[in-house]
Amino acid sequence: MLLRRVARPLLAIPFVYDGVQAARHPAEHVAAARPLTDQVTDRLGVRRLTDQQLTWAVRAHGGLTAALGVALGAGFFPRLAALDLAALTAPLAVVHQPFTTRGPQRAEKTVRFVRAAGYVGAALLAGVDTEGRPGVAWRVSEARKKAAAHGDAA
Repeated sequence: MLLRRVARPLLAIPFVYDGVQAARHPAEHVAAARPLTDQVTDRLGVRRLTDQQLTWAVRAHGGLTAALGVALGAGFFPRLAALDLAALTAPLAVVHQPFTTRGPQRAEKTVRFVRAAGYVGAALLAGVDTEGRPGVAWRVSEARKKAAAHGDAA
């Protein structure tokens, strides 16, 4: 359908852009991720990530996000790419949650949180789009019915 040919690349643009920016300029993303990663590692009882490790993780996350955005926009495994993008973007919403922030940073974090939440929702919708074809669950159910009916006929 023509709408999918236009909508998927448009949806992919922010993922590709954000992913490339994170991979090329990780410092801002590292600073945003540091409090959450420190909190998680402390709760798990493991050593905190070094700046170099966190920078590598941010760059890897950005590169993967950009690659999956390209896959979504080009139509290569679009459902899988969209669901993976939703999974990769959800932690960004958590990192940018504004609920524990006060002052002028709260407005900026709110914008980033709302944007990330919207991206997750859009990616989830793209991930469940079967393009009018039956989904895997329906196909399995129909195959079971046919097998049962064929077994009864014998």
